[in-house]
Amino acid sequence: MDALKGRDPAHIGPYTLLARLGAGGMGQVYLGRSPGGRLVAIKVIRDEITDHPEALARFRREVETARAVRSAFTANLIDASLEAAPYWLATEYVSGPTLAKAVQGQGAFPAGSGRRLFAALAEALAVVHSHGVTHRDLKPQNVILSPQGPLLIDFGIARGVADTALTQTGFTPGTPGYSAPEVMTGGQVGSAADVFALGATIAYAVTGRPPYGSGPTHAVSYRVVHEDIDVAGVEPELAALIEECVAKEPDRRPPLETVIARCAVSSGLAEDPYYGRLTGSEVPTVPRDLAEAVAAGLVPAGHGAPAAPAYAPAVGPAASPTVGPGYVPTLAPSAPTVVPERARSRRTPWIVALAVAVVVGTGSAVALRVLDGGNEGQRADGVSPSASGAGSSAKSKPKPPPAYIENNRVSRDYWTLSDDPDEAAYGVGECALVGAGSPPMELQTSVGDVDDPAAAFVTRQARIGFRFKYAENKPKKPEPYYVSVGVKPPHEIDPDTGKPYADIVMENKNMGYTSKPVDIYTHWKDGGFIELTYPDDFQSHFQGTAEPAIPVANDPGDWTVVLYHVGSSPTDYESIGCTGFHVE
Repeated sequence: MDALKGRDPAHIGPYTLLARLGAGGMGQVYLGRSPGGRLVAIKVIRDEITDHPEALARFRREVETARAVRSAFTANLIDASLEAAPYWLATEYVSGPTLAKAVQGQGAFPAGSGRRLFAALAEALAVVHSHGVTHRDLKPQNVILSPQGPLLIDFGIARGVADTALTQTGFTPGTPGYSAPEVMTGGQVGSAADVFALGATIAYAVTGRPPYGSGPTHAVSYRVVHEDIDVAGVEPELAALIEECVAKEPDRRPPLETVIARCAVSSGLAEDPYYGRLTGSEVPTVPRDLAEAVAAGLVPAGHGAPAAPAYAPAVGPAASPTVGPGYVPTLAPSAPTVVPERARSRRTPWIVALAVAVVVGTGSAVALRVLDGGNEGQRADGVSPSASGAGSSAKSKPKPPPAYIENNRVSRDYWTLSDDPDEAAYGVGECALVGAGSPPMELQTSVGDVDDPAAAFVTRQARIGFRFKYAENKPKKPEPYYVSVGVKPPHEIDPDTGKPYADIVMENKNMGYTSKPVDIYTHWKDGGFIELTYPDDFQSHFQGTAEPAIPVANDPGDWTVVLYHVGSSPTDYESIGCTGFHVE
């Protein structure tokens, strides 16, 4: 539980916000209080993805699933708002840690407690399946350990049992390490996939280790498909049941009823002494009202002063709670957007200048990309709206540029390191630039490591250069053409930690961190490059708030660099070029 920040709202619907409960790929989760004093958990979808039809469809599906699946093993839906932004849902607040946090804090479950957890979660899944729904994302972060027993949460990617096929090309539902092999290889998601996730979740609980190890997503996925689960040190009978649940072939996994019987428990998990210590010691003190939240430092003084607006519940009368008040939903990524045959920039050769000491007396290397002007990268209609000033051909003298550009758009531009080992060794990659405008001249970009220009990859700081080729041949200085550079990490970044979200790692769909707009013709006479240093010259600007750029070491992988032509306001810009760099 964390304090509200200045950018957080004081109210959502009729609920007064008391604290932050968590965050993830889709948005923020808050602790709220109803006018009558009831504590609820409110999931609010992020503003910058509200224009994603896929994200909104997922959010609506989560609400519909929560309505349909009401049992002692799920937290009941209380309220929701789906008509206009901000989109949100409110559920019971369940006091208790997630299974992931409990294991991180207290270590692995003893064998007996692990069996009781196994049986309880199997029973919970059986109830969910009886409603015609598969969960599709069972994992330790999506299990709340309430005093009455475990609850399943986050039905954002749940589907009907009959709806088993992959619905979007290239999208694999679930979480690597907990998604079944058939999900990783073919996208088929049936009830047997939930059994696999159950086995993997219990393996984590009784070992305290990721069931298929850690590391890059592709490495974990490979182990899921080809290697055995890690159950070293687990009681043999319990280990055998886990291994049966995670069998590579779906039809070899036992039915949930068999799993429950094989656990052979004689008492409930809620009566288990070890479980009781977890649900007692790991539960934070919850403020009962705004005054207590302010006194605890969770709400800035005066933040919640305005009265909550009058509001009618959007989902009808709430059902009676099946557990004590409270619930912390976790957040998972939205389904990737399917982009139609994109308007990719025409690939022109990367010129890798390897300056050899014998020739020029230096050992520097820089990757230089020439982006052709003219018709390259024509805009994909509706993907990246052209800025009124940036895209205009008017002859009038341009207005002064804004001090920054607003990070208020979805960016589907991505740079990836080449699959060719020879090219990758020199840091060469390819950029898929979606919805780009056409620069008036050939645009050249360069990216290198500040500390070691000869290095293929960036380790601490990146030096980014750009210019219009042959601009110095013009008889007089052209009219100013303002450019801002956006540097985008590979993954969505948690603003509170400056690193990818801990619970879910998802592809970055925002603009990242941008530089102050500068006239590309600044060095017109000598044909020099404009040079910027990341992270020193970059910030993220959103709704008037500036956040510093994160160090590249916080998110290793392929970083994307997008150049934007800037008009007369912070929201008046369009992309004109793209490059990138790799961080080990």
